[in-house]
Amino acid sequence: MTERHEVVVSGGLRLAYQVSGPAGAPALLLLHALGEEASGWEGVVPAFARDWRVHALDLRGHGCSDQPGEYSFELMREDVLGFLDELGLDRVDLVGHSMGGVVAYLLAQEHGERIRRLVLEDVPPPFPREPSTPTKPEEPTVFDWAVVPAIRGQVDSPDSGWLTRMPEITVPTLVVAGGSGSHVPQDRIAELAWRLPDCRIVTLEAGHMVHNTMPEEFAEVVLEFLRPAVGAATAGR
Repeated sequence: MTERHEVVVSGGLRLAYQVSGPAGAPALLLLHALGEEASGWEGVVPAFARDWRVHALDLRGHGCSDQPGEYSFELMREDVLGFLDELGLDRVDLVGHSMGGVVAYLLAQEHGERIRRLVLEDVPPPFPREPSTPTKPEEPTVFDWAVVPAIRGQVDSPDSGWLTRMPEITVPTLVVAGGSGSHVPQDRIAELAWRLPDCRIVTLEAGHMVHNTMPEEFAEVVLEFLRPAVGAATAGR
């Protein structure tokens, strides 16, 4: 269903993405987890691409995007903003999984006007946790390993402002939790959802990789949530 692979340059950084769906349809942006890439959304893209122009982005250090060696959630947030600007996407529906979900809610805090609806899939909530030291594999990884300690460090010790600014995210939000099989504390995800002014939460017992383990169910709950936005966007054209 992928229509083509593209590259855009933002701030001197090459960002690769896959685009699917009818030209002129409302834009949907998908942001992947740590160590994943745009192709990981292929199980759900066909369902979304019937009514949206779907953009699946390789975040910096991942997939076919550049590996600059410098990584943080804030840098990724600015990459996404630059990506939207370069493509002329004024407003998008935004789906973020895990690491991509953090990038998504940071973007919503700073630039909520660019987002119609927000979906956070089994996202790490911004509460401190016991730090751990990831072990670098002996074999080369398909992504830049330097991303791992940088991002894991921020998940372990998040900026306190991330939590206090959650009430500033006023766009309609859906939180999809992975249930008891996920390593992400589900009570913390529920607390994050409670802090968002316009939020609903759905639990799918799929573990952390919800859209991979239960693609049909994930697509169904996300589409139910997004359809009012796509209808309004279509009516406005």
